[in-house]
Amino acid sequence: MGRYSRLRRIEQMDPQQDYEEIFRLITEYEFPWDYLQGVSVAFLRDYGVPRISRLLDHTQEFERAGQKRYDDTVLIAHEIVRDGMDSEHGRAAARHLNRIHGRYRIANEDYLYVLATTVVGPKRWIDRFGWRPLSPQETESLALVGRRLGELMGIAELPGDYADFARLHDAYEQRMFAYDPANRRVAAATLRVVTGWYPHWLRPLVARASLAVLDDPLLTALGFRPQPRRVRTATHRALRARAALVRRLPPRPTWHPYRPKPRTYPFGWTMDELGPHWAHSRPLRPLPDEDGGRSSSDTNGHRTPPAGGGPTHQELR
Repeated sequence: MGRYSRLRRIEQMDPQQDYEEIFRLITEYEFPWDYLQGVSVAFLRDYGVPRISRLLDHTQEFERAGQKRYDDTVLIAHEIVRDGMDSEHGRAAARHLNRIHGRYRIANEDYLYVLATTVVGPKRWIDRFGWRPLSPQETESLALVGRRLGELMGIAELPGDYADFARLHDAYEQRMFAYDPANRRVAAATLRVVTGWYPHWLRPLVARASLAVLDDPLLTALGFRPQPRRVRTATHRALRARAALVRRLPPRPTWHPYRPKPRTYPFGWTMDELGPHWAHSRPLRPLPDEDGGRSSSDTNGHRTPPAGGGPTHQELR
């Protein structure tokens, strides 16, 4: 298999029909590390919005168990797409995600923005620092996976394609980015999680490199000063050097797809372990496209969870 063999295969696929398979090839073979970096930046962008960061700050989950909160977010998303988003397993994971969110009154536009960051963030990271830019088919697959996830979550007014997601993302940030002390607290807690993956002597460097890839509007909203030009230049050059190296390496073999390696669960996990401890006392409810499961929004644009019962817990691999 040549370095561009999967790209040629993807270019022959129809993202309207094959978006889940294309997404799997992106995240498990072509760009697993870069995709996760884009998602990590997406987490930080969420914290630039005071009413989002205040909610996260209020829960204290990042302060008390930041690594678990990070791992749970990645793992629930992974489990939704693992066997297909409309598989029994994927839908069970989506119900669990909705059960967690159902405790809070969250505006539909905030759900839309957070969803958009998980589409736009990886695309922009890969185009900037990946070993090649995303193809049009790959770009639209990110958007269609995001749209389907939004449907399973009962989010209204979902964008139809990547361009719509990008416009929503940028317009929302222009309106909603603003500094708040909660922004900095939640961002600092998340950066402590990220830097904690490295030896002590390397953590200050990792922290500065993490800030060096963030844009000025986000840094201002988070309450961090821009890194010196030399730090930004060195970080960007190092990431591009990595991309050049990866471009020259053989592709990941078919028998060795990327799989999450969560630090919180070195021996595996179950659905009961993912999410806050209180979530499992809440009832599972039907998804919006199931009988009796259509969600709605109140007059203030807050999404209300669907009513009804649901299936029991399902163990994850």
